[in-house]
Amino acid sequence: MPRYLYALALSVFAAPASAAEPSFNTDVIPLLTKAGCNQGACHGKGAGQNGFRLSLRGFAPDDDHKWITREFSSRRIDRTRPEDSLLLQKATGQVPHEGGRLFSAQSREYKLLLDWIKAGTPTPGTGEAKISKLELSPAARVLKPGDEVQLVATATFADGTTRDVTWLTKFESNDAAFLEVAPGGKAKAVRNGASAVRAMYLTEVAVAVFSVPFDRDVDPKRFEGGNTFIDAPLFAKLKELRIEPSDLCTDEEFVRRAFVDACGILPTAEEAAKFVADTDPKKRAKLVDSLLARPEFNDYWALKLGDLFQNRKERDHDVRGVKGVRQLHDWLRKQVEANRPWDALARDVITATGDNTATPAVGYYIVTVGEHRHGENSEAPESIAQALLGTRIGCARCHNHPLERYTQDDFYHFAAFFSRVKLDRKEAKAGPTVLRVSHPDANQNKNPVGVSQPRTGTFMKPQPLDRTASAVNPGDDPRAALAKWITDPANEYFAGAMVNRVWAHYMNVGLVEPVDDLRATNPPTNPELWKALVAHFTKSKYDLRELMRVILNSRAYQLSSATRPGNATDAKFYSHYYARRLPAEVLLDAICDATGVPERFDGYPVGVRAVQVPDPGTVSYFLRTFGRSERVTACACERTGDVSLPSVLHLISGDTVTNKVQSGNGWLAQQLKAEKDDAKLTDALFRRVLARGPTAAESAKIAELLKGTPREEFFRDAFWALLNSKEFVFNR
Repeated sequence: MPRYLYALALSVFAAPASAAEPSFNTDVIPLLTKAGCNQGACHGKGAGQNGFRLSLRGFAPDDDHKWITREFSSRRIDRTRPEDSLLLQKATGQVPHEGGRLFSAQSREYKLLLDWIKAGTPTPGTGEAKISKLELSPAARVLKPGDEVQLVATATFADGTTRDVTWLTKFESNDAAFLEVAPGGKAKAVRNGASAVRAMYLTEVAVAVFSVPFDRDVDPKRFEGGNTFIDAPLFAKLKELRIEPSDLCTDEEFVRRAFVDACGILPTAEEAAKFVADTDPKKRAKLVDSLLARPEFNDYWALKLGDLFQNRKERDHDVRGVKGVRQLHDWLRKQVEANRPWDALARDVITATGDNTATPAVGYYIVTVGEHRHGENSEAPESIAQALLGTRIGCARCHNHPLERYTQDDFYHFAAFFSRVKLDRKEAKAGPTVLRVSHPDANQNKNPVGVSQPRTGTFMKPQPLDRTASAVNPGDDPRAALAKWITDPANEYFAGAMVNRVWAHYMNVGLVEPVDDLRATNPPTNPELWKALVAHFTKSKYDLRELMRVILNSRAYQLSSATRPGNATDAKFYSHYYARRLPAEVLLDAICDATGVPERFDGYPVGVRAVQVPDPGTVSYFLRTFGRSERVTACACERTGDVSLPSVLHLISGDTVTNKVQSGNGWLAQQLKAEKDDAKLTDALFRRVLARGPTAAESAKIAELLKGTPREEFFRDAFWALLNSKEFVFNR
């Protein structure tokens, strides 16, 4: 039935409206969401369930009303006997329902739906004020295990009115192992730690944060002291939760940790020994400064930015092969080397125009736009949002975001910024790919900038995700306005996204996890620390090296990975350094450096390190097995540091370690000839692999095992064993 006939029929047959009648928009839709009827596992999936479909979480109320009241000859609604309506009988279990009994016939939910049917199933009100904000009270609370607190959800509407919507709000715990929440909004602390409850009503979300301190005494002096401004809020959080911090790491641990984390390389035996022997109290700060100035730092962070900007071989199968990939990689490395401010670099990528030889940043659009004729239909909108704002908006392309306030309209307003992006494919066959910004008509009335929302057909002008106005003239590049909004110092998500990525890199766990899923319902584990880091990064004019310098010099970063009885279970408050497996490229380079045998990559000269290889498509069984990012999506999850059975087996019995250890041209072969003193060779072996000398116990065990074993065979086995040790494979 055409929409206008459907609306006319409802206006004729619907019962007269009354002031007390339930609203389909603000009562029925939230009820269906809270009951789970319109979730993806039930009727909210694309094809519906058992012949009945609803829009996912009520993002299309007009369609929902039509499907409930008019579909299949209105079989779900009985206007003459409302109590016999299938909608009610299914929900109360009076007739078979795969979803089970959702509520009783005496419940408030039942009464609301019954009153709505008795009122003539009034249509979604076009004149109703839209919700503008949802708030939870209390917003934060300190509890003890077993404590309960009733949350109250208050909705504020565009006309200024407020309403208690607690009973219609959907509540969920961010971590049920720490905090439970009942459907009615009563939260209960389960165990010590901290977590949050998220709430959703219509398109708005809110969060309440709860701390559950441990019941134990901790020496307050363990929380005192710090090296940089981030230590105060970090140790204050540990003190609040009564989680005891570990001691500082040793110099041997710090020098290896800092080299690996900052530059992706191992310190040489000489570098490590010199640092340990240095008596200067400022030697750690001086080491940090020297690492941030090394060329290996530029190599490593060009690799990291290559992941972020999905630098891989073009989808249009450019005849130039990986030339464009190398150009973008070289450009990114130059930006790192020049310490280009993050906002300036981001603006260059967002507004890149021309051919990708003269403007390598165009390569980002070659990947994200791909074969799409129009930029708004490509991956560019969600990729930019995830890479630069740490925000996942891709699901809003088809329906409202399930965990955030972004609607489908918000997505297409955002996508409109890319509506003029065009990739010239003709030139790509004979040379560089060209990105153009089309301006079909300079007359705004004839050709305004924007896109059509595919579900409603509504024209969407460019508008940022915060829904502020954005004036874009027909002759402008819409992306310039987008770049201005994204990099505005007032946009906390821009600074926060990079702060969170850098923090997660050095501390192994982001203040927000997943690292690229910033949203109101996923608050940072330490809000004060988050605010301090974001403010510092913004104030420093987005200086990445300065941000890293602050983190590397902090007491928090320099804590030992060895746990104490009071912090062994902590995995997100940074009471100790979280050991982690070396990234794929770093681990392969470390094996090459230790053995003195370089890896060979097709198309690259001998001696090129894994972190210097621009193209993730370069064939390498080792890198693929150990979780190299394929850069297919904007998700940080593409790079993995998991310890898997294939990776363990490859280290133990694969040809990478075995061949390099046994190589006649490697370091060990040369040392076996040059160094005849077994104790000195043992010491050199440990320092080369682990950046420390052997302990007395290790030296004694090696001397014992050497007896009766061929010297060359033993040291090869010892070398292999050290390269397979946790101390080598993990940064700790």
